[in-house]
Amino acid sequence: MHGEYKVPGGKLVVVDVETDDGRLADVVVSGDFFLEPDEALDVIARSLVGQAADASVTVLARAVTDGLDAATAAGQVAAPVTMVGFDGRSVAMAVHRALGLSTTWDDHEFEVLHPGPLTPATHVALDQVLTEALGSGLRGPTLRFWEWTEPATVIGSFQSLRNEVDLEAAQRLGVTVLRRISGGGAMFMEGGNCVTFSLVVPASLVDGMSFEDSYAFLNAWVVEALADVGVKAFTTGINDIASPLGKLAGAAQKRLASGAVLHHVTMAYDIDADKMMQVLRIGREKVSDKGIRSANKRVDPVRSQTHLPRAEVVARLKAHFEGRYRTRPSELRADELDRAAELVVTKFTDPSWTARVP
Repeated sequence: MHGEYKVPGGKLVVVDVETDDGRLADVVVSGDFFLEPDEALDVIARSLVGQAADASVTVLARAVTDGLDAATAAGQVAAPVTMVGFDGRSVAMAVHRALGLSTTWDDHEFEVLHPGPLTPATHVALDQVLTEALGSGLRGPTLRFWEWTEPATVIGSFQSLRNEVDLEAAQRLGVTVLRRISGGGAMFMEGGNCVTFSLVVPASLVDGMSFEDSYAFLNAWVVEALADVGVKAFTTGINDIASPLGKLAGAAQKRLASGAVLHHVTMAYDIDADKMMQVLRIGREKVSDKGIRSANKRVDPVRSQTHLPRAEVVARLKAHFEGRYRTRPSELRADELDRAAELVVTKFTDPSWTARVP
C-alpha cells in the first residue's frame, strides 16, 4: 500500500507498507525531505514495523520519535538526528494515507448545494441533517451556501443565551434567536449582510489533525478564493480568517461520532453595526473596539475590500471550490427538507434547546 503526505510549507513524505496479521510490515519511507544522518531513515522505517495497522497518528508519530531516541541513545545513529521539512507526525500521516485511514480532497466528490432563500432555522437544521446523512452514508460530502431574508441571531452551541443576546432588543427588532449545533461565536444575520456556507466532510479528511490544524486546513481554499477577488487573507487564531485590515470571517465545527465533520464559515459582508450592537451584548464590546459608534457605521470588510455585490462574491467562492476539487451540482432532497422541518419544530425553535445554556 502506498501513501503520500505533503507537509504544509514543507516536503513530501512517501510510505510504502504491507500489513501482516493487523500489524505494519515491510515499511519503506522516502521523500524529498532532508535527513541527517543517512542511517536514521532505516531507523524510522523499523520503528513502524509491528505497530497496529489501526494505530492513531499520535501513536505512530510517537513510535518514530521513540525509535530515533532509542537508536541515538544506543549509539546506532550519530547524534543529533536532524529532520528538515518533515517530522514523525508527517510520516504517520503518510502511513494513514497508505492504509486508507486518511483521505485527501481528491479522494472525494463534493455535492455543491445553493438552494433559494430558506429560514435561518431551516439552515441550522440542515447543518444537522446533512452532517448526519454523511455519517450514515446517505449522502456524500457537501458544500452548501446559505440564502435567507429574515433577520436572525445564531449563537454557538455552548454560548450563554443571556450573556450573548439582548432578548428584548431582538424581539423589538424582529430578530429570531437560534442556537446551532457547532461551537464558536454569535452570528448576526440579515438578508444580504453575510456570506455563509457549511462544508460537511468525512473525518478521514482531517485525520490526525488537531482542531486548530483542521480549521486552517478546511479554510485554506477560502483564503485562496478571497485572493481571486483581491483580498489578501490569512488564517489567524484558532478559527478566524483575517486581512491586514481586520477580521473577515469566523469558522465553527461539529464532529459526530459517526465520522462526519461540519465546518461552518460566516463572512461579514455589510452588517448594520448599530443594530448588531443592540442585539448582541458581546458584539457591543467587540465592535466598539473597532471604533464603530455611530448608527450609520457598518461592518463591511468583504464588501469594502472586494467592491463586489454579495452574489458575485458567493459565485466566485463557488467557482473557486469547483475549479479546485471534484464537484457536482446537487439539490436538497424532499426527505432532507422534511427532516429539517421536523427539527425546526422539535429542536431549533424549542426554547429548551435555544436556552440550554441560559
